[in-house]
Amino acid sequence: MPKMKTHRSGAKRYKVTATGKILRRKSGKSHLLEHKSRKVKNGMSKMTEVFEGNLPKIKKELPYLKYSR
Repeated sequence: MPKMKTHRSGAKRYKVTATGKILRRKSGKSHLLEHKSRKVKNGMSKMTEVFEGNLPKIKKELPYLKYSR
């Protein structure tokens, strides 16, 4: 069986921590920022953990990703 290909946009989108958690960026930081408060904009800059319901899809996109869950 041939090697599986990694979904390249998925590889750029997610990051795995040393403990095996998968992190993603938050949405809403690209435009229409004028009416959003500084607190909201700063919060959007931080990474957050991926929801467990989405893990099977990410696992399929990134077959060679090493994570503990």
